[in-house]
Amino acid sequence: MERIEELKEKINYDFETVIHLEELNELKVKYLGKKGLISELNTTIKDLPKEEKKNFGQAMNEVKVLFQEKYLSLKAKLEEEKIKEKLESERIDITLPSTKVRRGSKHPMSLAIEEIEDLFVSMGYDVVSGPELESDEYCFERLNLPKGHPARDMQDSFYITKDYLLRTQTSSVQARYMMEKQGKEPIRIIVPGKTYRREDDATHAPQFSQIEGLVIDKKENHVSLADLKGTLEVFARHMLGSNLDLRFRPSYFPFTEPSYEVDVTCFKCHGKGCNLCKQTGWIEVFAAGMVHPNVLRMNGYDPEVWGGFAFGPGWDRITMFRYGIPDIRLMYQNDIRFLQEFDRKDGE
Repeated sequence: MERIEELKEKINYDFETVIHLEELNELKVKYLGKKGLISELNTTIKDLPKEEKKNFGQAMNEVKVLFQEKYLSLKAKLEEEKIKEKLESERIDITLPSTKVRRGSKHPMSLAIEEIEDLFVSMGYDVVSGPELESDEYCFERLNLPKGHPARDMQDSFYITKDYLLRTQTSSVQARYMMEKQGKEPIRIIVPGKTYRREDDATHAPQFSQIEGLVIDKKENHVSLADLKGTLEVFARHMLGSNLDLRFRPSYFPFTEPSYEVDVTCFKCHGKGCNLCKQTGWIEVFAAGMVHPNVLRMNGYDPEVWGGFAFGPGWDRITMFRYGIPDIRLMYQNDIRFLQEFDRKDGE
């Protein structure tokens, strides 16, 4: 019983010295742990005479109750003090001037495509999309490039299986959309999207983006090369400068006939010749032409009744020219310093 009284005095003394929750937890282990002072003293009950065990047990219960009461009371007090201390240290002076909130910014390609889509929608076009994993049939065969066609060698493609590949051009959506309309409706669409080829340098990337344009109408409505030229002039002058001229150079594409490479006067030197245009005064921007009769026929349109034109500017290149970006790879590196150059506030 003398040891029990000494233990009570020790408990009272120890609780007066505790000032942190960590110390309180250590105190709990010291007294109630497996080898703690209370637990250790409690094991001596087996060595006592039978008549003393009852009184000893009651006294030990009083010690435990004393410890628990002091422990819970002090724990509540210390936790409250810790919360007050944290609130004080994290207090914000709302009278201080605020720091600038860093805002995200749209990617330059997003800025460009939004403007392009708005332009073509205002001209009566629909914006459509198609799968990036495409079948050989829609990517090549229905665009007048059968298996073994030499023009396929111009595109080093990513084949996933024998019959499926990552599309090399958004022209594949031409075929899908014409098949969907079953040769019965006129078409006026643009198809912005990602495309894939095995290329990688300052002006080419393995993943790049195109904007396919397609107009199909009955021949009696006279959709002509003049309409194609007028459309591309509006597009080029809106995106690259109002004083540009266009130059059509005869070329070859299996899905158009006649076919053209379309250049615009260099918007940096205005046709005088500089490093951007390689001293020629012209920059190639579009591939275009009148839709080939075979393409119309294979996709459900009678070439004797229907006709139209197609064009395909590089979305990446339009963005580069519009914002003066020297290397296409900058647009895919996700460098926040580069993207911040295009941060714009609404209304500016």
